[in-house]
Amino acid sequence: MAAQGNSYRELLPHLFRLEYSKMTAVLCRHFGLQHIEVAEDIASETFLRATEVWGIDGIPENPTAWLYTVAKNKTKDYLKHVTVFETQVKDKIKPDTLTTEEDFDFTQQAITDSQLAMIFAVCNPANVAEAQICLALQILCGFSLQEIADAFLTKTETIKKRLHRARVNLRNDTFQIRLPDEESIRSRLDAVLSTLYLLFNEGYFSRSNNHLVRKDLCSEAIRLAVVLTGSPLTNTTQVNALLALMCYQSSRLNARANDEGEVILFEQQDKSLWSQPLIDKGNYYLVNACSGNEISRYHLEAGIAYWHTTPADASKWQHILQLYNQLIIMAYSPVTALNRTFAFAKVYGNEKGIMEAEKLGLSGITYYHSLLGYLYADTNAEKAIAHYTQAIHLTKSASEKRTLTKEIERLRRAFPSPGSGCDQLVV
Repeated sequence: MAAQGNSYRELLPHLFRLEYSKMTAVLCRHFGLQHIEVAEDIASETFLRATEVWGIDGIPENPTAWLYTVAKNKTKDYLKHVTVFETQVKDKIKPDTLTTEEDFDFTQQAITDSQLAMIFAVCNPANVAEAQICLALQILCGFSLQEIADAFLTKTETIKKRLHRARVNLRNDTFQIRLPDEESIRSRLDAVLSTLYLLFNEGYFSRSNNHLVRKDLCSEAIRLAVVLTGSPLTNTTQVNALLALMCYQSSRLNARANDEGEVILFEQQDKSLWSQPLIDKGNYYLVNACSGNEISRYHLEAGIAYWHTTPADASKWQHILQLYNQLIIMAYSPVTALNRTFAFAKVYGNEKGIMEAEKLGLSGITYYHSLLGYLYADTNAEKAIAHYTQAIHLTKSASEKRTLTKEIERLRRAFPSPGSGCDQLVV
């Protein structure tokens, strides 16, 4: 055995995030999505067993392989010894919905194929689009109820009911988990990409965790998007555009937060920490995305992210503003409107930016007040502090609260009366 002690307590949550959804996907492909609870139970019991054994014996030489070995053994035990399966489930499953035990394994190819099939199966037209996304975030990505609620800016009880209805619909539908055909892709790809987009955003700017940046979620979103590019049926220009966006944004992750998890503002970031290989990958996927005539929101956002990774020049923010002008027409959201306002202020000045922001009337959103705090800081420190204070009241992120508090303290020290200078809050 390898490392001893309490280190397993740090490793297991990481492995759970990375491997639980893979394990569930393979098991669901075996049992059928109608019986997803069986797959989830076996996966959960596997990690529970790891907690018990690793706490005594230490972490095994290959912890991931250990988990899949236990999951495979538990599955075989379930198929052989659980009476419920024999009497209530087996006779109800059509013969071609259950693979033979000999074909069942956690090979890398089985995991990849199962995940590709799983995400399209979960994004089933039997459910409305929002329910599809919620279900995929929970099953495929391992989101908690609170994380899903935060991603949708709604209450956990609402998400709980939505998930319950979605699961009932899946149980009542007789579809199977298979590699998607062209028709399934056309009808479900939008929901699939929305799921990955929300997953990445939750990692890039976490609303539900004390850490502003959650690299594990960003990595998971990129990994699943790469799975899509591995199949000719799903290697579309939209998928490549989304991957380009993720790579550009991820290239700055190491520079976005300090060791305490506090945000480092865009203009203060150490650009030597930006990942050039990820920027290069972003360029690669963006070129692939531009191989056709389609322009999606992901193309526009990838273009914006591209300009953020380039050296500053006189026309940089004009290009970004033009892209935001197109994006806000194609896919309006409050955050997009506020981001456009920031770019607008960069081009036309803070005073006009303030007027543009106040037209939006988004006073219930944290970013609205942090943006106005930034825009007012050059001319009216008192108003800037007031908006930063309101932003602190509205945010759930502990790291964001600390960052905003430091901005207030800095303004009070340096500018006891309205003065100039405030660091950029858009990251």
